Amino acid sequence: MWIDSHAHLDAFVADGSWPEVLAGMRAAQVGSVIAIGGSVAANELALTMAREYAEVHAVVGYDRDEAEREPDFGLLRDLVNAERPVGIGETGLDYYYGQETARQQCALFEQNLSVAAAYGLPVVVHTRDAEDDTYRLLRDFVRAWSGRTNGQESRTDSGSAGRLAPPEENPVAAQIGRANPAKRDEPNRAVLHTAVPGVIHCYTGTAEQALKLLELGFMISFSGIVTFKKSDALREVLKVVPDDRLLIETDAPYLAPVPKRGKRNEPAYVAYVGEGIADYLGRPAAELAQITAQNTRKLFNLPVRG
Repeated sequence: MWIDSHAHLDAFVADGSWPEVLAGMRAAQVGSVIAIGGSVAANELALTMAREYAEVHAVVGYDRDEAEREPDFGLLRDLVNAERPVGIGETGLDYYYGQETARQQCALFEQNLSVAAAYGLPVVVHTRDAEDDTYRLLRDFVRAWSGRTNGQESRTDSGSAGRLAPPEENPVAAQIGRANPAKRDEPNRAVLHTAVPGVIHCYTGTAEQALKLLELGFMISFSGIVTFKKSDALREVLKVVPDDRLLIETDAPYLAPVPKRGKRNEPAYVAYVGEGIADYLGRPAAELAQITAQNTRKLFNLPVRG
């Protein structure tokens, strides 16, 4: 069984096609899909779908498009307490169209990371043309996240055990420390520690950048882009990603893989992503399905489904 580790279900619900999309998933042997939030409306829909369908698991947070809207993080904490999502996101940085909102994006990203660290939940990261800032904030996040879930012990940059950096050196940890002490800002359940801080979704960076993110403990997820004819450099990145860090996704309804490129993407097509990677690596598709499904379950603490 395949798992789609990242999809946006809003469009399928809006146009009434979700029953057909779900049937397509089942026919393609796609056992689960991670429904991604990113705004108040997207978060609510992801959670609703997760409540109604055993195949769906919700991730909630505020994406970079919300950077200038000052979203309510008290509401996000309420959702985490009440609904038990499997992760925080998607969130991150995108400077592709310019860096005019870079400061606001970084501030929003830090707040999302603070929630993930406070609850020990993995974070789903978007990054484009913002590699340095993304790495810097994720490095600080890993220290805070590991400390929150491991008795305040974390990994230093060199890989040895160490204490959390002081707040002035660790802005994410400082953000946690400044959190409103009101009851709703504190977890009312045991902190979930999945042993993996998160995933870089729809990866399009270099092998060198991937190695730095892998060193921090992140998983790397590949979308349909990896199947495109001109994606030779991206396919080369597959060679540096260990089996236990590899995820696949559709990012539906966007970025449909070959042979569906140009059509609306859907979770069933994650099988094409996996088959394309397996073909490139010279490995059986069934083996890639097992590896990536196991990794997705580990990252998000998902139950094993038949």
